[in-house]
Amino acid sequence: MDKKLESEKDNYIILNVNQIKDLWSKTYNQQGKPDWSHILPYYADDVKFRDSIQSLSGIEDFTAMTERLSTRSKDLKMEVKNATKDGLLIFVEWEMTISYKKRPSSVLYGASRLTLNENGKIVFQRDYYDLWGDIFDNIPRFNKIYRKFMHRKFG
Repeated sequence: MDKKLESEKDNYIILNVNQIKDLWSKTYNQQGKPDWSHILPYYADDVKFRDSIQSLSGIEDFTAMTERLSTRSKDLKMEVKNATKDGLLIFVEWEMTISYKKRPSSVLYGASRLTLNENGKIVFQRDYYDLWGDIFDNIPRFNKIYRKFMHRKFG
């Protein structure tokens, strides 16, 4: 960890929109495996995380989840489209391109709600995305069948 990040970890920094855009974009734009080490110091030890497929508690479980995702993916890039902050809430709209080891890359479109504690650490993260729809959209012919089914059943 570089000196600047060490000092940020020791002297908490309340995240702002520009930091979020910078940190989240760097996480996924490195060559090789994704690396969350520069973001983890911004999470509280008792962080809670929830997305479409899992619910986790604690920095150890959150770190393990980031390591599993890194192991499963060949390449992963994040592009922050928009971010806004209101008090201790930060909302981030993103596009994540993920390439699994034996599959073509898929783009997931989503948003995250980050809740900060009084020390400026992320204490809750809720990610929202359509995992199956975004993946199925990249499968020729099946994508049309899936979207037709979804339209017929849900709207």
